[in-house]
Amino acid sequence: MATPMTADQFVKALEAEGLTISEHAGWRTHNRNGVGAWGPVNGVVIHHTAGSNSLELVYAGRSDLPGPLCHSHLAKNGTVTMVGNGRANHAGSFAANAFNAMVTESSTHPRPDSAEPVDANSRTYGLEIENLGNGTDPYPAAQYDAAVRWAAAVCRFHGWSADSVIGHAEGTRRKVDPSFSMSTFRADVAKRLKPPTTPGTATKTTSTSTGKPKPVQYAPFPGAAYFKKNPRSALITAMGRRLVAEGCGKYKSGPGPQWTEVDRLSYAAWQRKRGFSGTSADGWPGAQTWAALRVPKA
Repeated sequence: MATPMTADQFVKALEAEGLTISEHAGWRTHNRNGVGAWGPVNGVVIHHTAGSNSLELVYAGRSDLPGPLCHSHLAKNGTVTMVGNGRANHAGSFAANAFNAMVTESSTHPRPDSAEPVDANSRTYGLEIENLGNGTDPYPAAQYDAAVRWAAAVCRFHGWSADSVIGHAEGTRRKVDPSFSMSTFRADVAKRLKPPTTPGTATKTTSTSTGKPKPVQYAPFPGAAYFKKNPRSALITAMGRRLVAEGCGKYKSGPGPQWTEVDRLSYAAWQRKRGFSGTSADGWPGAQTWAALRVPKA
């Protein structure tokens, strides 16, 4: 379970993923928090609008379903418009088996049970993609790519895998959206989430007896106190290389293996990139930013 992003963190996470962002007037305080909980959050739900020119609809809602009806609206040209910050009327109730598969990041997403005891509006982020949903209305490449980036941005911030992303129809039998393959979509999000490599920092993969590469394993957070002991280890080198790959490295040489003030300054840059400020961006690693950094096991 995770604490929801603030409005600033949300925008910065999307911009860091290369998205074009528009902010609807009033979106930062537009939510349904007054009627129910918002958070902790566990995943991402993808929708299609089943209509056109639907931006104002998803912001304001309907007489029987007040807005916001999602957190972000995605236009055909790939522009993401922020419409809500907090609880949104986008998912409704979910089946427990479907919700639990998302929470545990299962690679199998089962057909949802008929009973729907979970309040998914309080636990998930929602994206509404402008599309008629009739099977013939296309998703332009720019729009589909933006949807992948949007989902990846949320997952990257929270340290989730692509299996934290589900379609609305995967959470409830009441819905059919979105009108594309969620298995393919999750695979594309997973590709997007793979750690980038820079010259000299690529990590070799080993093969199993079947010839398939072993999945990358990430180092668990060693605790904040670990870094204040001025450690010397391969983990510090691996962390520094990830900071360099994220454009946050302040190193003139290295990085690693000894934790230094330059490591702290580099990590502070990473914290600021994730939307933190003040004492929350002091350069001492925390569990949330560590999970998002995805440091491979040394």
